[in-house]
Amino acid sequence: MNATESAAPVSPVRDASKHPCFNKAASGTCGRVHLPVAPGCNIQCNYCDRQYDCANESRPGVTSAVLKPRQALEYMHRVLEAEPRITVAGIAGPGDPMANPEATLETMRLLREAYPHLLFCLSSNGLAMPAHLDDLAAFGVTHATVTCNAADPAIGASIYAWVRDGRTTLRGQDAAELLLHRQKQAIAGLKARGIAVKVNTIVIPGVNDTHVTAVAEMARTLGADLHNMMPLHPNPGTPFADVAEPSPALMENLRLAGAALLPQMTHCRRCRADAVGLLCEDRSGELAPVLANCGGLTPAGPGRVGEPARKKRCGGGDGSGGGCGGGGMLRRTTGAALPEPRRATSLDGDARPYVAVASRGGLRVNLHLGKAQTLHIWEPLEGGGFRLLEERILPAPDSPGRWEQLARGLHDCRALLVEALGDVPRAVLTSHGVNPVACSGMVLDMLHAVYGTGAVGARAVPSPAGARQGADCAHAAGMETESPCLAAHREDRTGEGPHEFT
Repeated sequence: MNATESAAPVSPVRDASKHPCFNKAASGTCGRVHLPVAPGCNIQCNYCDRQYDCANESRPGVTSAVLKPRQALEYMHRVLEAEPRITVAGIAGPGDPMANPEATLETMRLLREAYPHLLFCLSSNGLAMPAHLDDLAAFGVTHATVTCNAADPAIGASIYAWVRDGRTTLRGQDAAELLLHRQKQAIAGLKARGIAVKVNTIVIPGVNDTHVTAVAEMARTLGADLHNMMPLHPNPGTPFADVAEPSPALMENLRLAGAALLPQMTHCRRCRADAVGLLCEDRSGELAPVLANCGGLTPAGPGRVGEPARKKRCGGGDGSGGGCGGGGMLRRTTGAALPEPRRATSLDGDARPYVAVASRGGLRVNLHLGKAQTLHIWEPLEGGGFRLLEERILPAPDSPGRWEQLARGLHDCRALLVEALGDVPRAVLTSHGVNPVACSGMVLDMLHAVYGTGAVGARAVPSPAGARQGADCAHAAGMETESPCLAAHREDRTGEGPHEFT
């Protein structure tokens, strides 16, 4: 190969002013697309609830599907056909891009090859970013956002439930100190590599609202280009659910004070992890079927997967087990006309077509049965793929014969996937013919394992709640023995709290 052939292709000059978040003047003519390829997160913020999909919400952590890198590239092709005003391709979750470095970097590499004229952007908490700074620069990242909510670990300790660095989980001020240290490294390192940096700060009344100017001062010292103060969005079920959203007057005053230190973003839309289009003209709802198609999911008719739905009683409420749910369980459906699913008998002879999943957010099997209020019911579709059929609401904790009611309500499910469960519900469910499987991993990968459809890269990973879960997962995936990596995960469970091994 001669020198000409071996030379790297010359990249076109990219106009950094066409990033609509960094340049308000471009927000009406230049669009962005967020590619949801990063489901896992390495910290737990006390305001965050990552959802699989809610059609009525526009905020970080919400997405209609999660894509693999090549699926993201295909989605990018289709998005640009539908919306040629896109100038920025970004990765903003629904977890943290750098907690999913392989998927994030591979997606960036594919985009760099296919669309070198686009601006590339990442949004991260900064914890794992320092280790990948050179890769980000090499793959052409032009803009990055680091969310930093405190410049003082004592304040940060009240904002983050835990921080996970590799296999070590930290809590309290130790967690906040590590996170802040990495955030400083990330901001300075990004700037040293010529990457524009925006710092996001969630304003939480009574927690950090009197401290955000200190964050602005720190960001300015580190060389950040822009500061975005975002009002807290109280999410039900989170520790900050009852904290009031800051008033517009408070936000205006804080931004005025911050502007003396660092330029302030004032046109933020709190974008979803699958946002697409102009900031003022988001098309994520319109393009959700395209996203779902690229991710291997099929929208449930007019109602998108996970769309808020009406409730109806499934079977009698007398605990007799009559009807499809029995035991007083409620069923939430999409209300859409549902196509006849491919029955499980076409797969392996089991007449029960569905799988029930305990999930916080819908992306991963990550919820203890005792903490679940609803179960997601999935079914296989003709030609491959799966559809979220409905949600079933568990009997109340104080209901007599709660686990017997649940077992009757899952009579049409071949498996119940949970992160963990107690010995009593396990025994009751098993005695009623329900197969509880304790595991941890992406829902779609676990479904492939249960149905035996052989998804590429799918593997069952044990929940860290105990050795029994490892055996459960191996059984669900049809494995006779457990792999060494799974045993290693179980032997090294440093720290407490939620674990998501991928």
